[in-house]
Amino acid sequence: MATAAHPSPEWIPNINLGEDYDQRYTDAIIHYDALDNLAGFFGRDMPVHRHAQFLQIHYIEQGAVRFHIDDKLYETCGPALFLTPPATPHSFCTEANAGGHVLTVHQSMVWRLLREGQQRQANLPLDQGVCLTAPTAGHTGLALWRHLQTVLQQLGEEWQNSHPGKAMALEYLVGLLLLQIARLSRQCAHSTAVPGDDLKHFHRFSKQVELHFRQHWRLSHYAQAMGLSESRLNQVCQRVSNSTPKKIVHERLLQEAKRMLIFGTHSINGIAYELGFSDPGYLSRFFKSQVGLSPLAYRRLQQRSSTR
Repeated sequence: MATAAHPSPEWIPNINLGEDYDQRYTDAIIHYDALDNLAGFFGRDMPVHRHAQFLQIHYIEQGAVRFHIDDKLYETCGPALFLTPPATPHSFCTEANAGGHVLTVHQSMVWRLLREGQQRQANLPLDQGVCLTAPTAGHTGLALWRHLQTVLQQLGEEWQNSHPGKAMALEYLVGLLLLQIARLSRQCAHSTAVPGDDLKHFHRFSKQVELHFRQHWRLSHYAQAMGLSESRLNQVCQRVSNSTPKKIVHERLLQEAKRMLIFGTHSINGIAYELGFSDPGYLSRFFKSQVGLSPLAYRRLQQRSSTR
């Protein structure tokens, strides 16, 4: 099997949750949110991206999930936990009923916890992806798994409240969570290596999408730029992401539209032209077909939510 080509990180979209999603936490070194909230913004089928200086943990409570971490593919059902090291390309797709937690931690905190605590002795594999699935009844790791779930719940509760010593409590709980992951990491789920050519082509396609989604390229343009047939491009996307090229392009366009509606000051007309729509009506129809709301209604809904 060919060795997977590791793409240059410069063109892989870098998502900073404090800037691109929740600007109340621009400088935060810990960010927690429910999976449903993030999925409502970014979509359930998240294309390849990275978090340059942040480790990320996804806990999926239920439902089928496909999760790529670098060149490894994990296909499993919740409950499952995925740890993605800082700057590592990853993508994932979850079912509509898949709830859970997403924890994002700046690498400086992780390094400090490793120096000060016992995680290093537990051999926490921070340089590679981790996928953990719930042990079966009677398994020796079941108590550890339940403890992990409890810590995640405590993290969520601490994040949503403003008790004295909140920052200290969050850091303690993050350290405890990493320790539990280290203890359970011996039972990591089996992964499948994605064929090198498929992964290489998929990363090239992702780069082209990032460069040209505002130009509304046809799929034939993407395929031609990559030297592939449309059928081969579709095959690559289905194998790597279980999605179609068209859906990947639409998801990227929708994500940018949401970001501009929530954080930008452009009018709907201005957003339409920034995103390459020749007529604002085209943006409205596209957005409503994907979200079920007009762009203006979506913006107003987000503004009301942020003032609660």
